[in-house]
Amino acid sequence: MANAKITADAVAGMAKKVGRPLFAKQTKQLVRYLDHLTKWNRKMNLVGKSDWKTVFETLIVDSLFLADFMDGLDVADNPLCLDFGAGAGLPGIPLRTIWQDGEYWLVEVREKRVLFMQSALGRMDLPGVSVFHGRAEDVLDHLSDEDRQAKADVILSRAFMPWPKLLDLVQPMLQPGGVVVILANEQPPTESELPAGWTLGDVMEYPVKGGKRHFWSLRLKQ
Repeated sequence: MANAKITADAVAGMAKKVGRPLFAKQTKQLVRYLDHLTKWNRKMNLVGKSDWKTVFETLIVDSLFLADFMDGLDVADNPLCLDFGAGAGLPGIPLRTIWQDGEYWLVEVREKRVLFMQSALGRMDLPGVSVFHGRAEDVLDHLSDEDRQAKADVILSRAFMPWPKLLDLVQPMLQPGGVVVILANEQPPTESELPAGWTLGDVMEYPVKGGKRHFWSLRLKQ
């Protein structure tokens, strides 16, 4: 039923069905996000012609498993995380309902999507989440000050650009030992396929409707 009402019980049930149960506060936040997303999606194409259940099964599920993946990464305390090509806030906003370490920046160049993310965050109680409207190349200049040049501990990407080009872009943006997290439909590259200076880190495969997806982390050698 495409127009089925978004309720806490329904969202909690779908999360439990994929093996990722939620606390009540997390469920409440996801209900707010899904409700806001579906309302905006009727006026602009944020996630295609999708009802909220389809959005959950094909997009929110990424964030649920990503929370576990992020929790297992060996990264700095209170990491600075950049989410490139954040779009409608996926996976970042649902991710932050569960995984809330450090400072998380949703980076997006398209104005309408920036406005949506700002509006959605204004209706949610998520710590350490901000939106940067601009190019990925410019976000660290925005975060730097006279005393320090900011660098990221973690950079996330879902189809922002092909991973070899992404590594070239982000290498000067990462702290030594920093991590790039890729959300992908395919298996990770082998060590021999990686450019110099990078090593393959944690890998995770997880179920989604109709198949499987993968997270992989690529670490910048110190």
